[in-house]
Amino acid sequence: MKRLCLPLVLIFCLLLSSCGSRAQAERFEQFSGELAAGTSLSFRSQLRCEYEDRSVEFTLNYSETPEGAQVSVIKPDIISGVTGHVKPGSSALEYGEIVIDTGDLDKFGLSPMTALPALAQAMKTGHIESYWEEDSFFVYELSYNEHLTVRVWFNALNMIPEKAEIISEGQVKVFCQIENWTRE
Repeated sequence: MKRLCLPLVLIFCLLLSSCGSRAQAERFEQFSGELAAGTSLSFRSQLRCEYEDRSVEFTLNYSETPEGAQVSVIKPDIISGVTGHVKPGSSALEYGEIVIDTGDLDKFGLSPMTALPALAQAMKTGHIESYWEEDSFFVYELSYNEHLTVRVWFNALNMIPEKAEIISEGQVKVFCQIENWTRE
């Protein structure tokens, strides 16, 4: 009798834990759908970008409307105030006649200027690879494309993203602290 009870108890525990996991996945799917259907999104992010030979920090504002997305540089001070659109396949932020090339973080075109648009798009269309709870966060690992994975920490109470990592070829290339998250 004891031998029979132990497997049944284990199966029951697995079923209970999968119910919570399913709810967590559904919560992200709802967030993702609302984000994709929204009319605007804006947030500020402090980024630490990992190049092969150095780390560089940026503070950027990201905003998105139906007309498109733009990235505004807050720091470093030398390029503060520059705002522009990121063109697909480019690692450059363009502003009128000025082109600021921040360099690629990987061989697929990830750069500090393309990181936030990629993060926003991954939260809208990325496929959930895995998810777990960590402290007071729900963490989702999203497959964005064949080269990038995005890991996002959401506040478990209000489902607002607070930090993220962008991973290329198994290495974290961008660490993000997310602030002032606003969506409509």
